[in-house]
Amino acid sequence: MLLALTACSSSDDTSSDPPGRSAASTATSSTSASPKVSGSVTVFAAASLKESFSTLGKQFETAYPGTKVTFSFGGSDTLAASITAGAPADVFAAASPTTMKTVTDAGDGQGEPSTFVRNQLEIATPPGNPQHIATLKDLTRSGLKVALCAKTVPCGSAAQKALTAGGISLTPVSYEQDVKSALTKVELKEVDAAVVYRTDVKAAGGKVDGVQFPESAGAVNAYPIVALKDAPNPAAAQAFIALVKSAEGQKVLTEAGFLNP
Repeated sequence: MLLALTACSSSDDTSSDPPGRSAASTATSSTSASPKVSGSVTVFAAASLKESFSTLGKQFETAYPGTKVTFSFGGSDTLAASITAGAPADVFAAASPTTMKTVTDAGDGQGEPSTFVRNQLEIATPPGNPQHIATLKDLTRSGLKVALCAKTVPCGSAAQKALTAGGISLTPVSYEQDVKSALTKVELKEVDAAVVYRTDVKAAGGKVDGVQFPESAGAVNAYPIVALKDAPNPAAAQAFIALVKSAEGQKVLTEAGFLNP
């Protein structure tokens, strides 16, 4: 009995993680164990993920020496259309379940997508908020120039949902194909305001000011991620997703202003 207990105790000690080992390290180790992670990985990701995913890409290349992460950022609907048309990619991270469904319904996903963050809308204005915009309804004032994301883009769909919730009718001067394009309109002072994500306002730093509005609480977007069925590098795809969902990955995303899944 003593021998048996000693053997069990020895086995348990060996299988436990060493003190201080992070969730990301555990995920990385299990992913890299079989098969080995190497080569290039191509990630198609919503434009609002540009800053945080670029940071994670560098972390990934450090964790797996010799690997290279290539990103294609843009409107989720455009990226989904590219994937279903056969564009080579390993991972797809969308800004809404609806755009992800375009890919999975076409049979191009590998496994079930999982939500890794959420995002909420905010009104972006030029620094100092010269038009004194305080509410979503203020965007309907006569003479005010407003940019929205196209209705087919997740940020545009969310904006329409918030406007409907507030009983507000708004005709923008332009519909942009992704959230960064809408934000740029404000940065260049081509418009007085744009409805974008809080993360984009934060990423812009002092180039814009942000105005929160209560209607945004009912239009929060969930962000799903999935490895693609015909991924040229499936091992790296799974390893990148593991990093995004790890404690380290979530820290980068929450610091960028994203909400927990």
